[in-house]
Order: sequence, then C-alpha cells, then structure tokens
Amino acid sequence: MGQSSSSLGPPSSEDYGQEISRSCRFSFRSSSSSSSSKEEGEIFNLKSGGFDGGGSSGFGFDYTSNLPDECLALIFQSLGAGDRKRCSLVCKRWFRVDGQNRYRLSLNAKSEILTFLPSLLARFDSVTKLALRCDRKSISVNDDSLILISIRCPNLSRVKLRGCREITDLGMEFFAQNSKSLKKFSCGSCMFGAKAMNALLTHCKALEELSVKRLRGIHEGSELIGEGMAASSLRSVCLKELMNGQVFQPLIVGAKKLTTLKLIRCVGDWDRVLEKIGNGNTGFVEIHLERLQVSDLGLSGISKCSNLEVLRIVKTPECTNYGLVCIAEHCSQLRKLHIDAWRTNRIGDEGLIAVAKQCLNLQELVLIGVNPTSLGLTAVASNCQKLERLALCGSGSVGDAEIACIAAKCLALKKLCIKGCPISDVGIETLAWGCPNLAKIKVKKCRGVSGGIAEWLRERRESLIVNWDDGLDKPLVDASVSSSHTGAQEMGMVLHQTVRRGTDASTAAASSSSSSSSSNGPLTMFRTKIGVFAYRNLVQCAFSRYPSDDNRSSNRNL
Repeated sequence: MGQSSSSLGPPSSEDYGQEISRSCRFSFRSSSSSSSSKEEGEIFNLKSGGFDGGGSSGFGFDYTSNLPDECLALIFQSLGAGDRKRCSLVCKRWFRVDGQNRYRLSLNAKSEILTFLPSLLARFDSVTKLALRCDRKSISVNDDSLILISIRCPNLSRVKLRGCREITDLGMEFFAQNSKSLKKFSCGSCMFGAKAMNALLTHCKALEELSVKRLRGIHEGSELIGEGMAASSLRSVCLKELMNGQVFQPLIVGAKKLTTLKLIRCVGDWDRVLEKIGNGNTGFVEIHLERLQVSDLGLSGISKCSNLEVLRIVKTPECTNYGLVCIAEHCSQLRKLHIDAWRTNRIGDEGLIAVAKQCLNLQELVLIGVNPTSLGLTAVASNCQKLERLALCGSGSVGDAEIACIAAKCLALKKLCIKGCPISDVGIETLAWGCPNLAKIKVKKCRGVSGGIAEWLRERRESLIVNWDDGLDKPLVDASVSSSHTGAQEMGMVLHQTVRRGTDASTAAASSSSSSSSSNGPLTMFRTKIGVFAYRNLVQCAFSRYPSDDNRSSNRNL
C-alpha cells in the first residue's frame, strides 16, 4: 500500500499520506466548513508524528467533523479499553469527547498519583464509578487524595477501595460528607474502622449496597455500626473475612429495607446476630452463610424471614436437619437452596423431605457432601415440580437407583450436574428417556461412568449437551461438538503414522519385540492424548520429539 514494486522496506509516512489522500475515507483533517473551534482543526499528522493545524497536510475530508459529540461518545463507549485509549489520541476533539464521557475509572492507587490527580480529574470530570487499587508492597493514596477525589467528582455513585491502607477514619468522614450520591461502596484490605463506616452510613443517604472485606480497623471493643441515614435505602450487605463483624449487628437488624445478607468466613459466634434478625428484620430475600460458626439456633432465627427465596448454607458443620426443617416450615417461598454439609452427615433425608413438602416453588437445589437416599430424592422429585437445576456432588449414597428416580419424576429439570457419586452407565442411560426438558448434563469424577456413554446419550437426544470427565486430569469430553472434532482426531492419527514412517534407519531396524513394547508403552498413550492437538501448530514439535522417543525405547529394549 503506497509502496513501489522495487522497494522491500516498510512504507514511509509520505506513502501513508498519499494512500489516505487517495482513499479519502479515514483521514483526520477538518474541512473548512466544520466547526471553527481550534481543537477540531488540530489533527494528528502522520509525517510529523504530532498534532498540527491541519492546513497543509494535503489529507482528505474528515467525516467525523459532522458527527455531534454525543454520537462520537456513543461510538467510544462501544470500544474496548485499549482501542478507546488509542482513539483518544487521534485529535484534540476526540481527546476531549473521550474524557467528558468516561463514566468508569480505575486507578493504580499508589501515593505517587497525588501529583497527577488534578489533571486526571479535570479531564475525566463525568466519572460516576471509581476503583482505587494498590498492591501490598506499595504505599497507597492517603486522606488528601480521597478528599480531592470527592470534591472533584461530586457525582460518584460507585466506589471500590482495595489495599488503600493509608486512608483513615478522618479521610473517610470527609469523603462521605462530599459523596451524597453514593449508592454502592466496597472496601477491602483497608485500615479504617467503625467510625468510617458510621460516617458513610450517616451521610450517604442513597447508599444501597455495602461490601466490606478484611477491614483491619475493626477490632474488639470497636463502637457498634448502626444503620444511620442509609436505613431507608440500604438493600444489600456483604461481610467477608472480618475478625469482629458482629459490630454490624445494629445495621443488619435495623435496616428495614435490607433484602440481601452475605456472611462469608467471618470469625466468631453468629447465632445471636441471626436470632435478632428474625425478631427485628424479616424482609430478607437472600441469605448466604459460608464457613461461619452458626448452628440450628441461627437457622431458626432466619426461618422467621417468611419472604426468603435464596439460601446458601456452606460448610457450617453445626447445622443439622432440625435447622433445615425450621427453614422449610416457615420459608415456603424458597426458590434456591445450596447446602454444602462438609460430609458431616448431619443433613440428610429428614431435612430434604421437609423441604420437598413445604417448598413447592423450589427451582434450584445444590447438595454437596450430603448423603440423601432414594427416599429423600423421591420426595423432592415428586413434590418440587418446578425444579429446573439439580446438582449432586460428593454424595456417597447417590447411585443408579437415585438417578433413575430423578429421570422418571423430575419433568421440569433442565440442568443436571453429578460429581463424585458412585453411579454407572446404567444410571446415565435412564436419562435418555426421562427428564424431557433436560438441556445439559455434566458428569465429573464418577469412576463408574465410561466415556462412550456421552456419545451414546448424544445420539439418543441430539439437543442435549453432555459433558463428561472421569477425573484423570483430562479435559472434559463434550458430546455436543460438531463432526469437525472427529476430523481433527483423524488428522492427528494420520500425522502419527507419518511420523512413524519418517523415523531414522536405526529405529526401523529395531527388533519386533522392541516395536511391540514401545507401541504399547507410555509413548503411544502420549500420542493418543495429543492426537487432537497435532493438527494445530504442533507439527514441528511432533516431528522433533517422536524419533528421539522411539530411539530411546529401542535402545532400552536392545
């Protein structure tokens, strides 16, 4: 393009200019009829490598000059981060439009950024979503930086702080006073404490979501964190890996509009907090309990939330069938239930039968480390007619009979996952005629299931997606792939035959016993494993490796 036939080097900037001038499609010069603004006349000159006035470049017409800034901004918003950065350097107009229409900004929050913040915030003056992240080995931004951001960006609605260890309670208080429009706040690995949280909840009246993770400033004896002025707007609270997270009890109980609560890996006894939830705030719709010290007392407190629809009980070994029965009897609107019993055998058929009798709207059931029998699964399959997603993982009591029961009675089931259960091909075969709405099945680490059952099931039900993995560090076999996969395997086998014929004379002269031992050894297994990938850029690797392997096997046998 723009290159003479005798020249083999890269085209010069002059050639680029001539080509762009001839095409008249993608040049960056403003016409005389465009805006009189000086910044729109300044273009990026390919010859000089910088911005100029655009009057003598000889380029064609700039078609973007007739686009309003709003249309140009919409185009920028459809680009990826890298392309958008490059486009912003085309001309001063694009630079300005890009800055004025950036609503998300993520900064490396090292202390050195303070000197650049005024110019950055002057350019990106419309930012509403801001993320500040600092790694562990660096010194983060401090109170001055956070206060400056809150002053220059008054329309912030979402803020995320990660590793900002230099920000204190005082800085957070000033930030909260200036961020009246804040709706979502998330912090992790920071050093401020309860005072900062109270200031945030007091001044940010529109706050809807609060996420706190590894907040080092909350220690034993800290002041309690109340709901403040955000009580009327707060919808979701997520607490992760806190040492004294119980100080949030007044907030959790007092925020009457709170619908989602997630408590994950927080230290201490949480039964008392959950009991008070049932006495004070019964409007919860979604509750996650993961790796907590909570027992049936806490579950009985949660059971008073009659509107509960989503419940996750993950690795809480003190919870038993009694707590699950309390949930089932009072939370009839339950739609999603996830239980990871950690193989404690404290939750089983009794709890599942109660859920089956009371929670008729159940759509998703995940059982991990639970050992139900056909009695419990039959109750669920018979009563929960809306069940669409079922996962059975690490259940030693789930065999072919239980799978046959699911296939016969779960008529609405769409997705089924079975992992680490003692089932065989016989159980999987029953799914060929049952579960008429089944769209996807995943079988993993079930040693009794062979790989051929995936293709067999696929032949019986062409629309069904079947994923199978025997757990031997091999990739999942997807029976829904097209026939091109088989073609790649055949091409791989042809390649192996060619490699065998292309070996040197010393390998060809080896004894027959050597050949038979090598063909049945690890080398053949290795060839079979990479046969599918040999068609994709591994030809050179195969030709360079296989002869040496054959030589080594022959020499050993000689």
